Amino acid sequence: MTPTDDTPRATRRDWLGLAVIALPCLLYSMDLTVLNLAVPQLSADLKPSAAQMLWIVDIYGFMVAGSLITMGTLGDRIGRRKLLLIGAAAFGFASVLAAFSTSAEMLIATRALLGVAGATLAPSTLSLIHNMFRNPQERTFAIGIWIASFSAGGAIGPLVGGLLLEHYWWGSVFLVGVPVMLLLLILGPILLPEFKDPDAGRIDLLSAALSLAAVLATIYGIKDMAEHGIGWRAVAPILAGIGIGAVFLRRQRRLTDPMLDLKLFRNAVISAALAINVLGFLFLFGSFLFIGQYLQLVLGFSPLEAGLWSLPSAIAFILGAPVVPVLAHRFRPALIMGTGLALAGCGFALLSRVAVDSHPAVVVVAGVVFSLGFTPVVALTTELIVGTAPPERAGSAAALSETSLEFGGAVGIAILGSIITAVYRSEIAAGMPAGLPDEAARVAAATLGGAVAEAAQLPADLAAGLLAVARAAFVSGMQLSALVATLGLFATALVALVLLRAVPPASAQVAPKPVSPEAALP
Repeated sequence: MTPTDDTPRATRRDWLGLAVIALPCLLYSMDLTVLNLAVPQLSADLKPSAAQMLWIVDIYGFMVAGSLITMGTLGDRIGRRKLLLIGAAAFGFASVLAAFSTSAEMLIATRALLGVAGATLAPSTLSLIHNMFRNPQERTFAIGIWIASFSAGGAIGPLVGGLLLEHYWWGSVFLVGVPVMLLLLILGPILLPEFKDPDAGRIDLLSAALSLAAVLATIYGIKDMAEHGIGWRAVAPILAGIGIGAVFLRRQRRLTDPMLDLKLFRNAVISAALAINVLGFLFLFGSFLFIGQYLQLVLGFSPLEAGLWSLPSAIAFILGAPVVPVLAHRFRPALIMGTGLALAGCGFALLSRVAVDSHPAVVVVAGVVFSLGFTPVVALTTELIVGTAPPERAGSAAALSETSLEFGGAVGIAILGSIITAVYRSEIAAGMPAGLPDEAARVAAATLGGAVAEAAQLPADLAAGLLAVARAAFVSGMQLSALVATLGLFATALVALVLLRAVPPASAQVAPKPVSPEAALP
Protein backbone atom coordinates (compact mmCIF):
# COMPACT_ATOMS: atom_id res chain seq x y z
CA MET A 1 0.00 0.00 0.00
CA THR A 2 1.43 3.40 -0.94
CA PRO A 3 1.27 6.34 1.45
CA THR A 4 -1.39 7.98 -0.67
CA ASP A 5 -3.81 5.05 -0.62
CA ASP A 6 -5.49 6.12 2.63
CA THR A 7 -5.49 9.86 2.04
CA PRO A 8 -8.81 11.69 1.72
CA ARG A 9 -10.23 11.67 -1.81
CA ALA A 10 -11.92 14.63 -3.40
CA THR A 11 -15.71 14.62 -3.45
CA ARG A 12 -18.01 15.37 -6.38
CA ARG A 13 -18.54 18.82 -4.88
CA ASP A 14 -14.77 19.40 -4.93
CA TRP A 15 -14.51 18.53 -8.62
CA LEU A 16 -17.46 20.80 -9.46
CA GLY A 17 -15.77 23.47 -7.36
CA LEU A 18 -12.64 23.06 -9.48
CA ALA A 19 -14.71 23.90 -12.57
CA VAL A 20 -15.91 27.05 -10.79
CA ILE A 21 -12.33 27.94 -9.82
CA ALA A 22 -11.27 27.64 -13.47
CA LEU A 23 -13.62 30.48 -14.50
CA PRO A 24 -11.75 33.43 -12.92
CA CYS A 25 -8.40 31.92 -13.94
CA LEU A 26 -9.56 31.86 -17.55
CA LEU A 27 -10.63 35.49 -17.32
CA TYR A 28 -7.49 36.62 -15.50
CA SER A 29 -5.21 35.62 -18.39
CA MET A 30 -7.67 36.84 -21.03
CA ASP A 31 -7.49 40.33 -19.55
CA LEU A 32 -3.70 40.33 -19.89
CA THR A 33 -3.90 39.90 -23.67
CA VAL A 34 -7.23 41.12 -24.94
CA LEU A 35 -6.50 44.85 -24.56
CA ASN A 36 -3.61 44.79 -27.05
CA LEU A 37 -6.04 44.30 -29.94
CA ALA A 38 -8.17 47.24 -28.83
CA VAL A 39 -5.31 49.76 -28.75
CA PRO A 40 -5.95 51.28 -32.22
CA GLN A 41 -9.70 51.92 -31.57
CA LEU A 42 -9.03 53.04 -28.02
CA SER A 43 -6.36 55.49 -29.19
CA ALA A 44 -8.70 57.03 -31.75
CA ASP A 45 -11.51 57.42 -29.20
CA LEU A 46 -9.76 58.54 -25.99
CA LYS A 47 -6.70 60.11 -27.66
CA PRO A 48 -4.23 59.21 -24.88
CA SER A 49 -0.69 60.54 -24.89
CA ALA A 50 2.18 58.10 -25.45
CA ALA A 51 2.84 57.93 -21.71
CA GLN A 52 -0.86 57.41 -20.93
CA MET A 53 -1.05 54.62 -23.50
CA LEU A 54 1.82 52.81 -21.81
CA TRP A 55 0.10 53.10 -18.44
CA ILE A 56 -3.20 51.86 -19.87
CA VAL A 57 -1.48 48.73 -21.17
CA ASP A 58 0.91 48.12 -18.26
CA ILE A 59 -0.92 49.18 -15.09
CA TYR A 60 -3.00 45.99 -14.89
CA GLY A 61 0.04 43.71 -14.77
CA PHE A 62 1.87 46.08 -12.42
CA MET A 63 -0.97 46.11 -9.89
CA VAL A 64 -1.43 42.34 -10.10
CA ALA A 65 2.25 41.75 -9.36
CA GLY A 66 2.37 44.34 -6.60
CA SER A 67 -0.75 43.10 -4.81
CA LEU A 68 -0.22 39.33 -4.87
CA ILE A 69 1.58 39.00 -1.53
CA THR A 70 -0.98 41.19 0.22
CA MET A 71 -3.92 39.29 -1.25
CA GLY A 72 -2.45 35.87 -0.50
CA THR A 73 -1.99 36.81 3.15
CA LEU A 74 -5.39 38.48 3.31
CA GLY A 75 -7.02 35.25 2.11
CA ASP A 76 -5.34 33.33 4.93
CA ARG A 77 -6.81 35.81 7.39
CA ILE A 78 -10.37 36.52 6.23
CA GLY A 79 -11.06 33.32 4.29
CA ARG A 80 -10.01 32.30 0.80
CA ARG A 81 -13.52 31.88 -0.60
CA LYS A 82 -14.56 35.23 0.83
CA LEU A 83 -11.57 36.98 -0.75
CA LEU A 84 -12.23 35.27 -4.08
CA LEU A 85 -15.84 36.42 -4.13
CA ILE A 86 -14.92 39.97 -3.07
CA GLY A 87 -12.31 40.03 -5.85
CA ALA A 88 -14.84 38.68 -8.37
CA ALA A 89 -17.35 41.40 -7.50
CA ALA A 90 -14.67 44.09 -7.72
CA PHE A 91 -13.40 42.69 -11.02
CA GLY A 92 -16.88 42.73 -12.57
CA PHE A 93 -17.55 46.27 -11.33
CA ALA A 94 -14.18 47.56 -12.59
CA SER A 95 -14.75 45.84 -15.95
CA VAL A 96 -17.96 47.82 -16.49
CA LEU A 97 -16.21 51.06 -15.52
CA ALA A 98 -13.32 50.29 -17.88
CA ALA A 99 -15.69 49.50 -20.77
CA PHE A 100 -17.43 52.87 -20.47
CA SER A 101 -14.38 55.00 -19.62
CA THR A 102 -14.62 58.49 -21.06
CA SER A 103 -10.99 59.53 -20.68
CA ALA A 104 -7.51 58.04 -20.60
CA GLU A 105 -7.18 58.93 -16.92
CA MET A 106 -10.40 57.06 -16.09
CA LEU A 107 -9.27 53.98 -18.02
CA ILE A 108 -5.90 53.97 -16.25
CA ALA A 109 -7.64 54.12 -12.86
CA THR A 110 -10.10 51.35 -13.71
CA ARG A 111 -7.32 49.16 -15.12
CA ALA A 112 -5.45 49.65 -11.83
CA LEU A 113 -8.58 48.55 -9.92
CA LEU A 114 -8.86 45.53 -12.24
CA GLY A 115 -5.27 44.64 -11.36
CA VAL A 116 -5.92 44.78 -7.62
CA ALA A 117 -9.06 42.66 -8.05
CA GLY A 118 -7.21 40.26 -10.37
CA ALA A 119 -4.52 39.77 -7.72
CA THR A 120 -7.12 38.08 -5.48
CA LEU A 121 -7.87 35.38 -8.05
CA ALA A 122 -4.66 33.36 -8.42
CA PRO A 123 -3.67 32.96 -4.74
CA SER A 124 -7.28 32.39 -3.63
CA THR A 125 -8.01 29.74 -6.24
CA LEU A 126 -4.68 27.98 -5.83
CA SER A 127 -4.88 27.87 -2.02
CA LEU A 128 -8.47 26.57 -2.26
CA ILE A 129 -7.22 23.75 -4.51
CA HIS A 130 -4.60 22.93 -1.90
CA ASN A 131 -7.29 22.59 0.77
CA MET A 132 -9.91 20.81 -1.38
CA PHE A 133 -7.59 18.17 -2.85
CA ARG A 134 -5.67 16.46 -0.05
CA ASN A 135 -4.53 13.49 -2.13
CA PRO A 136 -1.18 14.41 -3.80
CA GLN A 137 -2.02 12.81 -7.15
CA GLU A 138 -5.47 14.40 -7.30
CA ARG A 139 -3.99 17.74 -6.26
CA THR A 140 -1.38 17.60 -9.01
CA PHE A 141 -4.14 16.87 -11.53
CA ALA A 142 -6.25 19.76 -10.14
CA ILE A 143 -3.29 22.13 -10.40
CA GLY A 144 -2.83 20.95 -14.00
CA ILE A 145 -6.44 21.94 -14.73
CA TRP A 146 -5.83 25.27 -12.95
CA ILE A 147 -2.80 25.93 -15.19
CA ALA A 148 -4.68 24.81 -18.30
CA SER A 149 -7.43 27.34 -17.55
CA PHE A 150 -4.84 30.13 -17.57
CA SER A 151 -3.45 28.82 -20.86
CA ALA A 152 -6.94 28.60 -22.34
CA GLY A 153 -7.63 32.20 -21.37
CA GLY A 154 -4.42 33.34 -23.01
CA ALA A 155 -5.30 31.36 -26.13
CA ILE A 156 -8.87 32.53 -26.60
CA GLY A 157 -8.26 36.10 -25.47
CA PRO A 158 -6.99 37.35 -28.84
CA LEU A 159 -9.67 35.37 -30.69
CA VAL A 160 -12.57 36.65 -28.58
CA GLY A 161 -11.14 40.16 -28.63
CA GLY A 162 -10.70 40.11 -32.39
CA LEU A 163 -14.28 38.94 -32.99
CA LEU A 164 -15.75 41.54 -30.61
CA LEU A 165 -13.76 44.38 -32.12
CA GLU A 166 -15.02 43.53 -35.59
CA HIS A 167 -18.60 44.22 -34.48
CA TYR A 168 -18.49 46.43 -31.35
CA TRP A 169 -16.54 49.28 -29.75
CA TRP A 170 -13.26 48.82 -27.86
CA GLY A 171 -14.99 48.69 -24.46
CA SER A 172 -16.69 45.40 -25.36
CA VAL A 173 -13.46 43.49 -24.63
CA PHE A 174 -13.86 44.34 -20.95
CA LEU A 175 -17.49 43.25 -20.68
CA VAL A 176 -16.60 39.61 -21.40
CA GLY A 177 -15.66 39.26 -17.75
CA VAL A 178 -18.94 40.45 -16.27
CA PRO A 179 -21.11 37.33 -16.86
CA VAL A 180 -18.20 35.09 -15.83
CA MET A 181 -17.84 36.88 -12.51
CA LEU A 182 -21.62 36.86 -11.95
CA LEU A 183 -21.58 33.08 -12.44
CA LEU A 184 -18.73 32.78 -9.94
CA LEU A 185 -20.65 34.88 -7.38
CA ILE A 186 -23.67 32.57 -7.75
CA LEU A 187 -21.89 29.19 -7.74
CA GLY A 188 -18.97 30.01 -5.44
CA PRO A 189 -20.91 30.03 -2.15
CA ILE A 190 -22.63 26.78 -3.15
CA LEU A 191 -19.67 24.70 -4.36
CA LEU A 192 -16.57 26.18 -2.74
CA PRO A 193 -15.73 25.53 0.92
CA GLU A 194 -14.23 28.23 3.13
CA PHE A 195 -10.74 27.99 4.61
CA LYS A 196 -8.66 30.38 6.68
CA ASP A 197 -5.96 30.41 9.33
CA PRO A 198 -7.76 30.35 12.71
CA ASP A 199 -4.73 31.88 14.46
CA ALA A 200 -4.01 34.65 11.94
CA GLY A 201 -3.56 38.13 13.35
CA ARG A 202 -4.47 41.46 11.86
CA ILE A 203 -3.09 42.46 8.51
CA ASP A 204 -0.29 45.03 8.74
CA LEU A 205 -1.19 47.91 6.43
CA LEU A 206 2.36 49.29 6.38
CA SER A 207 3.68 45.90 5.24
CA ALA A 208 1.03 45.85 2.49
CA ALA A 209 2.13 49.30 1.31
CA LEU A 210 5.82 48.34 1.43
CA SER A 211 5.30 45.13 -0.56
CA LEU A 212 3.27 46.97 -3.21
CA ALA A 213 5.84 49.76 -3.52
CA ALA A 214 8.79 47.33 -3.66
CA VAL A 215 7.32 45.16 -6.42
CA LEU A 216 5.93 48.08 -8.44
CA ALA A 217 9.19 50.04 -8.38
CA THR A 218 11.33 47.02 -9.28
CA ILE A 219 9.15 45.80 -12.14
CA TYR A 220 8.69 49.35 -13.47
CA GLY A 221 12.46 49.79 -13.58
CA ILE A 222 13.00 46.42 -15.25
CA LYS A 223 10.35 47.18 -17.88
CA ASP A 224 11.86 50.60 -18.53
CA MET A 225 15.27 48.97 -18.96
CA ALA A 226 13.79 46.62 -21.56
CA GLU A 227 12.32 49.55 -23.52
CA HIS A 228 15.03 52.22 -23.17
CA GLY A 229 18.20 50.40 -22.10
CA ILE A 230 20.28 50.75 -18.96
CA GLY A 231 20.14 54.25 -17.47
CA TRP A 232 19.28 56.06 -14.26
CA ARG A 233 15.66 56.22 -15.36
CA ALA A 234 15.54 52.42 -15.01
CA VAL A 235 18.21 51.84 -12.35
CA ALA A 236 16.79 54.33 -9.84
CA PRO A 237 13.39 52.63 -9.40
CA ILE A 238 15.06 49.20 -9.28
CA LEU A 239 17.37 50.35 -6.47
CA ALA A 240 14.42 51.99 -4.72
CA GLY A 241 12.42 48.76 -5.03
CA ILE A 242 15.28 46.71 -3.60
CA GLY A 243 15.67 49.15 -0.70
CA ILE A 244 11.94 49.13 0.08
CA GLY A 245 11.95 45.35 -0.20
CA ALA A 246 14.76 45.15 2.37
CA VAL A 247 12.71 47.34 4.75
CA PHE A 248 9.69 45.08 4.14
CA LEU A 249 11.65 41.91 4.97
CA ARG A 250 13.16 43.49 8.08
CA ARG A 251 9.68 44.42 9.27
CA GLN A 252 8.43 40.86 8.70
CA ARG A 253 11.14 39.53 11.05
CA ARG A 254 9.90 41.81 13.82
CA LEU A 255 6.14 41.28 13.50
CA THR A 256 4.35 38.70 15.60
CA ASP A 257 1.97 38.02 12.69
CA PRO A 258 4.02 38.83 9.56
CA MET A 259 2.38 39.32 6.19
CA LEU A 260 5.04 37.10 4.60
CA ASP A 261 6.14 34.14 6.69
CA LEU A 262 9.91 34.08 6.09
CA LYS A 263 10.05 30.54 7.50
CA LEU A 264 8.75 29.39 4.12
CA PHE A 265 12.13 30.27 2.61
CA ARG A 266 13.90 27.99 5.09
CA ASN A 267 12.24 25.04 3.40
CA ALA A 268 14.76 23.83 0.83
CA VAL A 269 12.06 22.41 -1.48
CA ILE A 270 10.06 25.66 -1.56
CA SER A 271 13.19 27.76 -2.13
CA ALA A 272 14.35 25.48 -4.96
CA ALA A 273 10.91 25.50 -6.62
CA LEU A 274 10.75 29.31 -6.39
CA ALA A 275 14.20 29.58 -8.00
CA ILE A 276 13.17 27.25 -10.84
CA ASN A 277 9.95 29.25 -11.28
CA VAL A 278 11.86 32.53 -11.62
CA LEU A 279 14.44 31.11 -14.02
CA GLY A 280 11.93 29.17 -16.12
CA PHE A 281 9.48 32.04 -16.55
CA LEU A 282 12.37 34.40 -17.21
CA PHE A 283 13.00 32.63 -20.51
CA LEU A 284 9.39 31.67 -21.28
CA PHE A 285 7.92 35.18 -20.92
CA GLY A 286 10.79 36.61 -22.91
CA SER A 287 9.66 34.54 -25.88
CA PHE A 288 6.25 36.24 -25.88
CA LEU A 289 8.09 39.49 -26.47
CA PHE A 290 9.51 38.53 -29.85
CA ILE A 291 7.16 35.85 -31.22
CA GLY A 292 4.20 38.24 -31.43
CA GLN A 293 6.32 40.92 -33.10
CA TYR A 294 7.79 38.40 -35.52
CA LEU A 295 4.39 37.16 -36.66
CA GLN A 296 2.92 40.66 -37.06
CA LEU A 297 5.83 42.93 -38.04
CA VAL A 298 8.09 40.51 -39.92
CA LEU A 299 5.58 38.13 -41.52
CA GLY A 300 2.86 40.79 -41.77
CA PHE A 301 -0.04 39.02 -40.02
CA SER A 302 -2.91 40.87 -38.40
CA PRO A 303 -3.28 40.56 -34.58
CA LEU A 304 -6.09 38.03 -35.06
CA GLU A 305 -4.03 35.97 -37.54
CA ALA A 306 -1.05 36.10 -35.17
CA GLY A 307 -3.32 34.89 -32.39
CA LEU A 308 -4.46 31.96 -34.51
CA TRP A 309 -0.86 30.97 -35.31
CA SER A 310 -0.08 31.18 -31.58
CA LEU A 311 -3.03 28.96 -30.68
CA PRO A 312 -1.25 25.56 -31.04
CA SER A 313 1.27 26.58 -28.39
CA ALA A 314 -1.49 27.38 -25.90
CA ILE A 315 -3.33 24.17 -26.80
CA ALA A 316 -0.13 22.22 -26.07
CA PHE A 317 -0.16 23.70 -22.57
CA ILE A 318 -3.79 22.66 -22.12
CA LEU A 319 -3.29 19.12 -23.41
CA GLY A 320 -0.05 18.61 -21.53
CA ALA A 321 -1.48 19.51 -18.12
CA PRO A 322 -3.52 16.28 -17.53
CA VAL A 323 -0.44 14.15 -18.30
CA VAL A 324 1.57 15.66 -15.43
CA PRO A 325 -0.15 13.68 -12.59
CA VAL A 326 0.61 10.39 -14.36
CA LEU A 327 4.28 11.32 -14.67
CA ALA A 328 4.42 12.72 -11.12
CA HIS A 329 3.08 9.46 -9.73
CA ARG A 330 5.90 7.43 -11.30
CA PHE A 331 8.94 9.71 -11.51
CA ARG A 332 10.76 12.14 -9.26
CA PRO A 333 9.95 15.84 -9.80
CA ALA A 334 13.64 16.54 -10.49
CA LEU A 335 13.68 14.12 -13.44
CA ILE A 336 10.35 15.37 -14.85
CA MET A 337 11.30 19.04 -14.57
CA GLY A 338 14.84 18.52 -15.80
CA THR A 339 13.56 16.69 -18.87
CA GLY A 340 10.81 19.25 -19.44
CA LEU A 341 13.19 22.20 -19.21
CA ALA A 342 15.60 20.51 -21.61
CA LEU A 343 12.73 19.90 -24.05
CA ALA A 344 11.70 23.56 -23.73
CA GLY A 345 15.31 24.47 -24.47
CA CYS A 346 15.10 22.42 -27.69
CA GLY A 347 12.04 24.47 -28.66
CA PHE A 348 14.00 27.69 -28.24
CA ALA A 349 16.91 26.18 -30.15
CA LEU A 350 14.52 25.76 -33.08
CA LEU A 351 13.40 29.39 -32.66
CA SER A 352 17.03 30.49 -32.91
CA ARG A 353 17.04 29.12 -36.50
CA VAL A 354 14.00 31.16 -37.64
CA ALA A 355 14.76 33.51 -40.54
CA VAL A 356 12.96 36.48 -42.12
CA ASP A 357 11.37 34.28 -44.77
CA SER A 358 10.68 31.21 -42.59
CA HIS A 359 7.27 29.57 -42.75
CA PRO A 360 5.17 30.35 -39.66
CA ALA A 361 4.87 26.59 -39.09
CA VAL A 362 8.46 26.68 -37.78
CA VAL A 363 7.38 29.07 -35.01
CA VAL A 364 4.31 26.91 -34.33
CA VAL A 365 6.38 23.73 -33.94
CA ALA A 366 8.90 25.52 -31.71
CA GLY A 367 6.06 26.90 -29.57
CA VAL A 368 4.43 23.48 -29.19
CA VAL A 369 7.76 21.91 -28.18
CA PHE A 370 8.60 24.46 -25.48
CA SER A 371 5.00 24.50 -24.24
CA LEU A 372 4.91 20.72 -23.82
CA GLY A 373 8.28 20.86 -22.09
CA PHE A 374 7.32 23.65 -19.75
CA THR A 375 3.88 22.36 -18.71
CA PRO A 376 5.16 19.88 -16.09
CA VAL A 377 7.54 22.51 -14.73
CA VAL A 378 4.71 24.96 -13.99
CA ALA A 379 2.50 22.28 -12.46
CA LEU A 380 5.17 20.70 -10.28
CA THR A 381 6.79 23.89 -8.99
CA THR A 382 3.34 25.16 -8.04
CA GLU A 383 2.52 21.84 -6.32
CA LEU A 384 5.84 21.81 -4.45
CA ILE A 385 5.50 25.40 -3.25
CA VAL A 386 1.88 25.20 -2.10
CA GLY A 387 1.82 21.52 -1.17
CA THR A 388 4.92 21.76 1.03
CA ALA A 389 3.68 24.83 2.92
CA PRO A 390 1.56 24.44 6.09
CA PRO A 391 -2.18 24.43 5.20
CA GLU A 392 -2.80 27.66 7.12
CA ARG A 393 -0.12 29.38 5.02
CA ALA A 394 -1.40 28.11 1.65
CA GLY A 395 -2.51 31.60 0.58
CA SER A 396 0.90 33.11 1.32
CA ALA A 397 2.64 30.24 -0.48
CA ALA A 398 0.34 30.62 -3.51
CA ALA A 399 1.08 34.35 -3.63
CA LEU A 400 4.82 33.62 -3.49
CA SER A 401 4.46 31.19 -6.39
CA GLU A 402 2.59 33.75 -8.50
CA THR A 403 4.95 36.58 -7.56
CA SER A 404 7.97 34.49 -8.56
CA LEU A 405 6.58 33.91 -12.05
CA GLU A 406 5.58 37.58 -12.44
CA PHE A 407 9.05 38.67 -11.35
CA GLY A 408 10.77 36.09 -13.53
CA GLY A 409 8.66 37.19 -16.49
CA ALA A 410 9.50 40.86 -15.96
CA VAL A 411 13.24 40.13 -15.72
CA GLY A 412 13.03 37.90 -18.79
CA ILE A 413 11.37 40.60 -20.85
CA ALA A 414 14.06 43.05 -19.74
CA ILE A 415 17.02 40.76 -20.47
CA LEU A 416 15.84 39.21 -23.72
CA GLY A 417 14.27 42.49 -24.82
CA SER A 418 17.56 44.30 -24.21
CA ILE A 419 19.41 41.73 -26.31
CA ILE A 420 16.98 42.16 -29.21
CA THR A 421 17.09 45.95 -28.92
CA ALA A 422 20.90 46.09 -28.84
CA VAL A 423 21.31 43.83 -31.87
CA TYR A 424 18.51 45.60 -33.76
CA ARG A 425 19.92 49.09 -33.22
CA SER A 426 23.43 48.00 -34.11
CA GLU A 427 22.49 46.27 -37.37
CA ILE A 428 19.94 48.81 -38.58
CA ALA A 429 22.39 51.68 -37.97
CA ALA A 430 24.94 49.90 -40.14
CA GLY A 431 22.48 49.13 -42.95
CA MET A 432 20.19 52.19 -42.99
CA PRO A 433 19.18 52.95 -46.61
CA ALA A 434 20.63 56.10 -48.14
CA GLY A 435 18.24 59.00 -48.70
CA LEU A 436 16.05 58.27 -45.67
CA PRO A 437 14.72 61.44 -43.98
CA ASP A 438 16.40 62.15 -40.62
CA GLU A 439 13.20 61.85 -38.58
CA ALA A 440 12.22 58.58 -40.29
CA ALA A 441 15.72 57.22 -39.68
CA ARG A 442 15.53 58.17 -35.98
CA VAL A 443 12.16 56.49 -35.47
CA ALA A 444 13.12 53.39 -37.48
CA ALA A 445 16.36 52.98 -35.51
CA ALA A 446 14.42 52.75 -32.23
CA THR A 447 12.05 49.82 -32.86
CA LEU A 448 10.83 47.52 -35.61
CA GLY A 449 7.31 48.86 -35.05
CA GLY A 450 8.59 52.37 -35.70
CA ALA A 451 10.30 51.21 -38.88
CA VAL A 452 7.11 49.59 -40.17
CA ALA A 453 5.09 52.74 -39.39
CA GLU A 454 7.61 55.01 -41.14
CA ALA A 455 7.84 52.71 -44.17
CA ALA A 456 4.11 53.15 -44.77
CA GLN A 457 4.75 56.86 -45.46
CA LEU A 458 7.78 56.46 -47.73
CA PRO A 459 8.12 55.84 -51.49
CA ALA A 460 7.91 52.15 -52.41
CA ASP A 461 11.63 51.60 -53.15
CA LEU A 462 12.81 53.37 -50.01
CA ALA A 463 10.16 51.64 -47.89
CA ALA A 464 11.16 48.20 -49.19
CA GLY A 465 14.83 48.86 -48.39
CA LEU A 466 14.03 50.07 -44.88
CA LEU A 467 11.75 47.12 -44.14
CA ALA A 468 14.30 44.60 -45.40
CA VAL A 469 17.05 46.01 -43.16
CA ALA A 470 14.78 46.46 -40.13
CA ARG A 471 13.26 42.98 -40.33
CA ALA A 472 16.66 41.35 -40.81
CA ALA A 473 18.03 43.27 -37.83
CA PHE A 474 15.10 42.24 -35.63
CA VAL A 475 15.39 38.58 -36.62
CA SER A 476 19.12 38.64 -35.80
CA GLY A 477 18.28 39.91 -32.32
CA MET A 478 15.52 37.34 -31.99
CA GLN A 479 17.91 34.52 -32.93
CA LEU A 480 20.49 35.57 -30.34
CA SER A 481 17.78 36.02 -27.70
CA ALA A 482 16.40 32.53 -28.41
CA LEU A 483 19.90 31.09 -28.17
CA VAL A 484 20.40 32.71 -24.76
CA ALA A 485 17.04 31.26 -23.66
CA THR A 486 18.13 27.83 -24.91
CA LEU A 487 21.31 27.87 -22.83
CA GLY A 488 19.43 29.31 -19.85
CA LEU A 489 16.81 26.57 -19.91
CA PHE A 490 19.44 23.84 -20.14
CA ALA A 491 21.16 25.41 -17.11
CA THR A 492 17.84 25.59 -15.25
CA ALA A 493 17.31 21.89 -16.01
CA LEU A 494 20.58 21.14 -14.21
CA VAL A 495 19.46 23.31 -11.27
CA ALA A 496 16.23 21.29 -11.01
CA LEU A 497 18.08 17.96 -11.18
CA VAL A 498 20.48 18.99 -8.40
CA LEU A 499 18.26 20.92 -5.99
CA LEU A 500 15.24 18.59 -6.11
CA ARG A 501 17.02 15.25 -6.40
CA ALA A 502 15.85 14.12 -2.93
CA VAL A 503 12.12 14.81 -3.51
CA PRO A 504 10.26 11.51 -4.09
CA PRO A 505 7.52 10.90 -6.67
CA ALA A 506 3.91 11.55 -5.67
CA SER A 507 3.29 7.85 -5.05
CA ALA A 508 5.81 7.96 -2.20
CA GLN A 509 4.65 11.20 -0.63
CA VAL A 510 2.54 11.40 2.50
CA ALA A 511 -0.38 13.78 2.15
CA PRO A 512 -0.49 16.78 4.50
CA LYS A 513 -2.50 16.49 7.67
CA PRO A 514 -6.14 17.51 7.29
CA VAL A 515 -7.02 21.07 8.21
CA SER A 516 -8.44 21.48 11.70
CA PRO A 517 -12.18 22.09 12.06
CA GLU A 518 -11.46 25.67 13.13
CA ALA A 519 -9.59 26.30 9.88
CA ALA A 520 -12.12 24.66 7.58
CA LEU A 521 -15.35 26.54 7.87
CA PRO A 522 -18.53 25.13 6.31
